[in-house]
Amino acid sequence: MSILVTGAAGFIGSHVALALLERGEQVIGFDDLNDYYDVRLKHARLARLTPFAGFRFIHADLADTAAMTALAEASPEITRIVHLGAQAGVRYSLQNPRAYVRSNISGHLEILELARGLKRLDHLVYASSSSVYGGNEKLPFSVDDPVDTPQSLYAATKKADELMSHAYAHLFDIPSTGIRFFTVYGPWGRPDMAAWIFTEAILAGKPIRLFNNGQMRRDFTFIEDAVAGVLGCLDRPPTAAQTSTGEPHRVYNIGNHRTEPLERLVAVLEAAIGRPAIRQMEAMQPGDVTATYADVSAAQRDFGFEPATPIDIGIPAFVRWYRAYHGV
Repeated sequence: MSILVTGAAGFIGSHVALALLERGEQVIGFDDLNDYYDVRLKHARLARLTPFAGFRFIHADLADTAAMTALAEASPEITRIVHLGAQAGVRYSLQNPRAYVRSNISGHLEILELARGLKRLDHLVYASSSSVYGGNEKLPFSVDDPVDTPQSLYAATKKADELMSHAYAHLFDIPSTGIRFFTVYGPWGRPDMAAWIFTEAILAGKPIRLFNNGQMRRDFTFIEDAVAGVLGCLDRPPTAAQTSTGEPHRVYNIGNHRTEPLERLVAVLEAAIGRPAIRQMEAMQPGDVTATYADVSAAQRDFGFEPATPIDIGIPAFVRWYRAYHGV
């Protein structure tokens, strides 16, 4: 029995794959190693996985039907899928929308077709996003809230993934769980996210750009808490009897269950780095939202999810890793 982890060279995917390998699982990693950001970082993440005898890596594109068909034929032992491969980033979706449709919609369809064809699939866990809450003003965001007002194409593709997964769960009885991640950060993180961007700028003595004049709030989720959420979901596949819709499909928020002002993130970074930030106030960016805040009560109830890492602990851990990785 094997677990397929897509996006295995990515931030969350590499951490999840490592956690699975450390508990003795057989893992097939899958990633296209695209150049959305520095590919050397992706290879460095993979280097943490390759020493494990239970790890096998496939370099291919999720949206490549032939590659996915070959995967299915070569790996009939797959019993669980953790689908974390996707084109990430809200702002980049304004510049390259086709990349999002190819990866997040066509790629997600290929995963669903793979799941449909496997002889024994216990569970498909896939990445959604807090972005699906769009223009919702009620806080915290609950999985029971409407998600009909996406503010970006990225958010729309993630909502589409949830709808497609629900349809396949209904049609083909595929146990599936979508995870709405809330601003995950930590060691081995992504260069396009605030913790990395701000750290890089502060160390270089360059300004950091604070959008909406800094009046933003985010539910910052440390990577170890996010991984605990993924594994908690993975180990508990849904049944039709457990869901309100009568289909073996459900959705959870995985966040820190607290919302932090952007200025507080900057203050914690300044303390961890030991240098002041140069603030550059700017207007709200298209596609962005003012606040995110996760209601994680469903995950707490169903599998005991308890986020344990405030930014006062997580941000210094990220800064220590960043300095070590870059030698600064």
